[in-house]
Amino acid sequence: MNPVPGIATLPSASAHRAAVAAHALQVRTLGMTDYAATLAAMRRFTHARDAAAADEIWLTEHAPVYTQGQAGKAAHVLDARGIPVVQTDRGGQVTYHGPGQAIAYVLIDLARRDLKVRELVRLIEDAVIGTLAEVGIAGERRAGMPGVYVGGAKIAALGLKVGRGCSYHGASLNVDLDLAPFDGINPCGYPGLASTSLRAQGCTAALDAARAALGRQLAGRIGRHPDRVHANQSAAEVTQ
Repeated sequence: MNPVPGIATLPSASAHRAAVAAHALQVRTLGMTDYAATLAAMRRFTHARDAAAADEIWLTEHAPVYTQGQAGKAAHVLDARGIPVVQTDRGGQVTYHGPGQAIAYVLIDLARRDLKVRELVRLIEDAVIGTLAEVGIAGERRAGMPGVYVGGAKIAALGLKVGRGCSYHGASLNVDLDLAPFDGINPCGYPGLASTSLRAQGCTAALDAARAALGRQLAGRIGRHPDRVHANQSAAEVTQ
């Protein structure tokens, strides 16, 4: 409520920062989606976006599917077991998506946030490690192997595509899913690489809670790199 009727009050500095962050980075929870349809939507979003388009994080889950990276080798698919194999345009080799996995796609204008691809990769890994820490699991990196690991087993895969200076694709965190399909591939191109999940690590966190935590962790870290376009726009609006 305004203290004087008819006279608008300027928001506090903290409220202004929150408004800037909310406008510049939108987190959308999509629920279960078809992989091919979601990939097409990410491409459309990236190719159509302009300087006014806010960055977005899409949180989703897919039916069973193997996704093969742009330079992926067919030999890394050992036995598809009837699971579809979809060629995609992200970096990396083959991985598996399925029910019980928290997937976060990051659609970010890198130049606008003064980010390089390697910095974004590290922010995503940090977000996954932060999500695991919330439930008492120690995640770690492995040199030269993007993603996050627990005790040597992979718990989160990561792959990006950059087009027109903007990223899409992202990371998948194994929460409570059937790990058997990982036996049908060389995960991320590494023969014999073990896979694990929150459930396999003794964590009973629900998928919705883990997915929300991952979105929150990503938004917090990416949001520390200000979206200069929207920050300037919002500042101008406040002073009008």
